[in-house]
Amino acid sequence: MYAVKLKALLPLLIIAVSGLAAWGMYVTRGEVKKEAVSVPDILVEVATANRRPVQFTVKSRGTVTPRTRTTLVAEASGQIVEVSDAFVSGGFFSKGDVLIRIDPRNYESIVKRASAAVARAETQLATESALAGYAREDYQRLRGLNPALSDEASDLAMRKPQLQEAMAQLQSAEADLDKAMGDLERTVIRAPYEGLIREKLADVGQFVNVGSQLAVTFAVDVAEIRLPVTQQDLQFLNLDKLRRNEPINTVISAQLGGSTYSWAAEVVRSEGVFDASSRVLYLVATVQNPYRLGASGEALGLSQESDDMPLLIGTFVTAEISGRFGGNLFPIPRHSLKRGKVLWLIDEGSKIQPQEVNVVASDDRFFYIDGGLEEGTQYCSTPIEKPLPGMRVRISG
Repeated sequence: MYAVKLKALLPLLIIAVSGLAAWGMYVTRGEVKKEAVSVPDILVEVATANRRPVQFTVKSRGTVTPRTRTTLVAEASGQIVEVSDAFVSGGFFSKGDVLIRIDPRNYESIVKRASAAVARAETQLATESALAGYAREDYQRLRGLNPALSDEASDLAMRKPQLQEAMAQLQSAEADLDKAMGDLERTVIRAPYEGLIREKLADVGQFVNVGSQLAVTFAVDVAEIRLPVTQQDLQFLNLDKLRRNEPINTVISAQLGGSTYSWAAEVVRSEGVFDASSRVLYLVATVQNPYRLGASGEALGLSQESDDMPLLIGTFVTAEISGRFGGNLFPIPRHSLKRGKVLWLIDEGSKIQPQEVNVVASDDRFFYIDGGLEEGTQYCSTPIEKPLPGMRVRISG
């Protein structure tokens, strides 16, 4: 019986002993020293706001395309008997070069028959002219024998209808000869301009009909790049120059073989409408002599100089379009502004204070500010995580 009671009281006894031990430790505790902990200053970099003249530029991207692109087609039917050495994909040619010859024998026969028809018509015209002359002489003699005859001779008696018919037959024969000679000339396909073979569609031995496609070519005198510009970026461009037929200077660049090359270009026109899906306006820039052809019409070799580096059709390029003059503005690095409008200034006590500024333009490096700052003001150029007004900072360097 006593063992059962002792077992029931044991938990209470343990709790009582623990409580006495805790009370004893509390009353015998030592005093805790309290020391003020200083918050370390944040190390930042400082920059000085200075106005400088800003010339706006607008960046865009596009693909180089030929201004003139042509699909050569056959204007005569027959077998191709000869092609030029330049008639290969990537081959350069000059204006007037013979690219293809089609078998001309059938057309030469037509020219001979037409020439013979012209000769017959000329003979017939000469005969009718002589007969008309005889008719006039006969009529004059008749009037001399009979002075009372006052009526004029009829056109038929003077053989005028026969003479007109002979003249018409000669004109018809000459027209047939001109057509036959034109068809014969069309058996020779000549280059319409200085250019390059983009795609070869026919070759020696192939029979072609009128309208058969022979090759796709493009001119290499001028290349074009369509450059999309957003509605917001249009405010930085002087499009009035285009309306006055004045080009806008542009620099295009591309990465080729691990190196960056640049070419001078000019924006010469806009397409005049906004794209319905992307809401951009396309400007058209041109590059003169993109393949850097020499006086002999041969392409120059690759060079480390951008001026001599060919700009190949199909190259994807980045363009910097010269914009209007923005005036004297404060260029502030993009990472220095909080939410794109708050700049943290540094006062004489090395404390930071927020300042809202007026941003008039921006690019991928800077915000351009025209209000809210004074010349020579120091600001924090280092991004600070959760900055607070009055926070003390240490200036790097």
